[in-house]
Amino acid sequence: MKEYAVENMRNVAVVSHGGAGKTTLVEAMLYLAKATDRFGKVDDGNTVTDFEPEEIARKSSISSAAAFFEWNNRKVTVVDTPGYINFIEDAKGCMRAVEAAVVIISPISGIKAETERVWEYANEFGLPRIIYVSKLDKERSDFKMVMAQLHKGFCKEATNIHLPIGDEADFRGIVDLLKMKALIFDPNNIGKYKEEEIPIDLANEAEECRGRMVEKVAESDDVLIEKYLETGELSDDEIIQGLRAGCISGKIVPVLCGATTKGIGVTQLMDMINLTFPNPAEKAAADPPKGVDPNTGKEVVRRLDASEPFSAIVFKTIADPFAGKLSLFRVMSGQVKSDSNVYNANHDKEERIGQVFYLMGKKQVAAQVLKAGEIGAVAKLKDTVTGDTLCDKAAPIKYEPIKYMEPVMSFAIEPRNKGDEDKISLGLTRLLEEDPTLRFTRNVQTHEMILSGMGQTHLEVTAERLKRKFGTEIVMKTPRIPYKETIKGTTKVQGKHKKQSGGRGQYGDTWIEIEPIQGGDGFEFVDKIVGGAIPRQYIPAVEKGIHEAMHEGVIAGYPVVGVRVTLYDGSYHDVDSSEMAFKIAGSVGFKKGVLECKPTLLEPIMNVTVVMPEDTMGNVIGDLNSRRGKVQGMTASGMNQKVTASVPLAEMLSYAPTLNSLTSGRGLYTMEFDHYEEVPAHLAQKIIEEGKSRMAERHE
Repeated sequence: MKEYAVENMRNVAVVSHGGAGKTTLVEAMLYLAKATDRFGKVDDGNTVTDFEPEEIARKSSISSAAAFFEWNNRKVTVVDTPGYINFIEDAKGCMRAVEAAVVIISPISGIKAETERVWEYANEFGLPRIIYVSKLDKERSDFKMVMAQLHKGFCKEATNIHLPIGDEADFRGIVDLLKMKALIFDPNNIGKYKEEEIPIDLANEAEECRGRMVEKVAESDDVLIEKYLETGELSDDEIIQGLRAGCISGKIVPVLCGATTKGIGVTQLMDMINLTFPNPAEKAAADPPKGVDPNTGKEVVRRLDASEPFSAIVFKTIADPFAGKLSLFRVMSGQVKSDSNVYNANHDKEERIGQVFYLMGKKQVAAQVLKAGEIGAVAKLKDTVTGDTLCDKAAPIKYEPIKYMEPVMSFAIEPRNKGDEDKISLGLTRLLEEDPTLRFTRNVQTHEMILSGMGQTHLEVTAERLKRKFGTEIVMKTPRIPYKETIKGTTKVQGKHKKQSGGRGQYGDTWIEIEPIQGGDGFEFVDKIVGGAIPRQYIPAVEKGIHEAMHEGVIAGYPVVGVRVTLYDGSYHDVDSSEMAFKIAGSVGFKKGVLECKPTLLEPIMNVTVVMPEDTMGNVIGDLNSRRGKVQGMTASGMNQKVTASVPLAEMLSYAPTLNSLTSGRGLYTMEFDHYEEVPAHLAQKIIEEGKSRMAERHE
């Protein structure tokens, strides 16, 4: 394959909310650049970057995919990312590996919560951006609505480079404000157009927009602003120079428009990518790759240069039961060749690199060497997962891994077929390597296997992949809430175990005081035995019996927390006393005493953050209140509003579809555990009855 100098490379993430047209745009760019010989369609399931069966079935991106093309002697690597909230964290990982982003905004739906999320990620990584307003040929499309949203507060740096000619079904071209020409596209020949004079009805608007563009360009450079103030104009070359400088610095965000399926505006977007986005070396010069030496902990800075020691960050992993893991990585410095050894700085392991290659969707294009600034892949690394750093062992460096959101939804899972527990664990372990937003745990309290992710669709897709890739099916159920029991009162009680059945008997006698620990959720055992009332060797057995009783629960089978137990008296028998007898005595006394101490249930309370359009905030807050939520605060978040609240976990198990309905798909939420709180009395009784039924079943 042809080699490219670093100044002729561009690495770009294509991001947006779900359904805005990312995959179709990537497909159009590949087709018009002649990297592919057909223009695939999402509805037909034949696009380059949506190739997983789950993506084809759902007609939407679930996992990021890379492809590349040459345009005007530059190699452009594009990463098509998911936009739906269940999978959007995958986009974050991939944005770490690129220098810039094309943000697609639909002129039908406008800016959505997911748009804001990917915009925040671009801010986090300092990525220059181009906004591409797609689908202007569709019904209800509104370019001016998008521009109004942008300038209202989402992106005040947004600067028109294009204006649409016509709208909806009559959309036929664009006004190029750089050339000050109308580009009229051939409806029968994708991407082909002819230059004409700007239509009279758009002439004034075009002049005004160009004037604002030139002012923005001038403001991006001290020399240009000086000339502009003196002469009131800039040359075409100076406009291009200032546009590039402004885009790279973030002072300008070019706004382009088009209709991707007809090829309108796509080649102009590709030109703008080459023109305004930085190459890898330029981005690294402004923001050098920094990590730490895993041996010393000191900061290490690398230059993006093939002569530097090799280092790369793995930004995505694809699990395949037959080919093994496929690791996608970005070379941060140096170079890596096929058939070489590298060092995994995260796990202190050496890895064998087989064949390195570029990716064209699922197609692998072999390469002999991958140099600084390039994105590539390698198969069958044993110990490497997403976020790991690969490097030269003689010059180690470890880059900071991506921090992903915590899961917001969980299901209890069990095998559809008996005996498949081990296959489930093996398969999910492999899928966890692929998807860092998944969690798989075993709840020791409820004895359930718990699968957690970013939403119901995310977990359903995981179940489908588990079946397809590893041949095992799971059943997903609502998980049991991990309630806890505690006490609000104090008591002194005797726990006695006495049994005589011929031969040696059993005897253990304890007196304990039970009291709550203020503000605590743990357990304290206090030994106040004096005078040998209970021999020292039996006291640990008493504590063990209390521990076991606490774990099994007293009123509903949930663990007891927040108690202090003081062992202060008792008696023993020289022959019949034993550790087992005192263990039972401690357990009996504790269970009896808890019932005298005003026992109550505790439930987990979550910190919930919801981002939604302002016009839906009332409905969202009303719904949170109906879920026993306590709103803690409300703040503006770009175009949206952000509400934080404390809500019981029991009320959040089915929140995702409700929020989707309340906000017409424009809201998103995150949640994390905060603390335990007493369950209201009118709800506690039902939970206790259910717990007693389970306890009875367990002891049958």
